[in-house]
Amino acid sequence: MAGVRRRFSKEFKIGAVKLVTEQGYSSAEAARRLEVDRKSIQEWLAKYAPGFDACTANQDLPDEPHILQQELRRLRKENEQLRIERDILKKAAAYFARDPQ
Repeated sequence: MAGVRRRFSKEFKIGAVKLVTEQGYSSAEAARRLEVDRKSIQEWLAKYAPGFDACTANQDLPDEPHILQQELRRLRKENEQLRIERDILKKAAAYFARDPQ
């Protein structure tokens, strides 16, 4: 049995477009939050924000939460390594800056 086709007001569509264009959501995230199809969001972007390039906006933000968690873990590990390197360089600079007497 086919699902019931939902109709959305123009204001709803424009609000969905603003989520992507003004608030930085990806079209997939906006679709999930509004419980609509991603293709609908993309069509509304084409209609109500013709100058907006949905393909390049938010391309660096992954849609999957586990990918975000992996990236966060990687960045925390990298941050810790950089702090260790910074501390070593501080100690080395202090050592070489001492008076040679």
